Amino acid sequence: MWGKVTCAAAVVISTCFPCVQARAQNPQTVDLQALKARLLRLEEEVQGLKSEIDAAEQVQQTPLAAAAASLRVTAASPIENEKASTEQEKSESTIDLYGFVMTDTGYDFGQINPQWFDVERPTQLPSYTNQYGGNGNVYFGVRQTRFGVKTSTPTGLGDLKTQFEFELFGTGVDAGQTTFRLRHAYGELGRFGAGQTWSPFMDIDVFPNSLEYWGPNGMVFFRNVQVRWMPIRTNKTELIFALERPGASADQGIYSDRIEGLPGVKPRFNLPDISGHARLTRDWGYVQVAGIFRKIGWVDINDPIYNLSGTAFGWGVNVTSNLKFSSKDIGRFEVVYGDGIENYMNDAPVDIGVENNFSNPVTPIKGVPLPVLGVVSFLDHNWGERFSTSVGYSMVNIDNSNAQNPSDFHQGHYALANLLFHPVPKVTMGGEFQFGRRVNFTDGFNVNDYRAQVSFKYDWKKTVAY
Repeated sequence: MWGKVTCAAAVVISTCFPCVQARAQNPQTVDLQALKARLLRLEEEVQGLKSEIDAAEQVQQTPLAAAAASLRVTAASPIENEKASTEQEKSESTIDLYGFVMTDTGYDFGQINPQWFDVERPTQLPSYTNQYGGNGNVYFGVRQTRFGVKTSTPTGLGDLKTQFEFELFGTGVDAGQTTFRLRHAYGELGRFGAGQTWSPFMDIDVFPNSLEYWGPNGMVFFRNVQVRWMPIRTNKTELIFALERPGASADQGIYSDRIEGLPGVKPRFNLPDISGHARLTRDWGYVQVAGIFRKIGWVDINDPIYNLSGTAFGWGVNVTSNLKFSSKDIGRFEVVYGDGIENYMNDAPVDIGVENNFSNPVTPIKGVPLPVLGVVSFLDHNWGERFSTSVGYSMVNIDNSNAQNPSDFHQGHYALANLLFHPVPKVTMGGEFQFGRRVNFTDGFNVNDYRAQVSFKYDWKKTVAY
């Protein structure tokens, strides 16, 4: 279009230019006002020609040409959309580095197994008078200190998420030590996950806002290696199933050092534990119902004087809830009952107990799953922006078998109350009073433990998007 305008302007100007040139050669005869008027007319004529050319091009553009132009734009859109989607996907991928440093100091008015000096575990309280020395011990520790990494990346199959987390609280062969302890090594893609993380049979949201590390003894608390499927996972409803690594412990009771064949009995696990839960969430809180089924076996590898091999089936039902009593109050509740699920409990003894079976000379004793009941009831209250309190009670009760030792653990009680202060965000300090009680099976011994603890905690988190 602009080429046509230029040509038109050139024609007009070329016809007039000799006249202008002639006048310029004779300054005496130049009429300046006339020249300006002529130039103005020429500009108006050029502008008119431009308008006529634009109108002609508008008429010549057929509907087919307009459609082709539209098609060209549409054809380019998917490429632009794909590029935008890729850039958006890239920006939504994140890495979270997080953790905290925590120092616990306290005074134990009673006594506890030295390997568990900085926690309140009723199963680790003495089973007879002065089993762990005299009462009254000061303790310091940083074993709760934690570090973790989480990642999240959107994919065509759903979000790819991973978590790696460890702390310094030694257990097992490292009990009592400040050492590396793996908590989570887990990944999931869309509705499938695999690795070590919370068992679907448990509910971490029941854990109160406490300083004491181990937590309520009556709650299910177990991080296990598993493969899980999550067919429903929304803000309102959740349904999860898992196959978990099996495992259990047994108490040989009064026969642990009296029957020659008993030390030759070895555990056998030929099926995974099967667990799952369903959760319903509403404005007032949520309710979760979880279940588990497991097979526990053992094989007698000794000479066949006796046949002590056997199998037991464990099962459990766990009902948990958080209730929002107000904007400042949250109640945390749990009731769990089952047979042979003690290793899923936060603080319970063995899964299998020994029972007399004298009517059978080949199998004079047998292993049986021990029934267990756990209860948790806590209230977390926020006084304001800087102060909060947690108070509550928990209990575990074991139905012991008739051939267990009289001093074996039968019942444990746990309670605490605290006042926490947050001087600035991500900093917590406060004091807590803790109570623990152990009751033996049949020898009549029981013991109470009281603790006062002060803790300092410093949280941190850094999110990187890429």
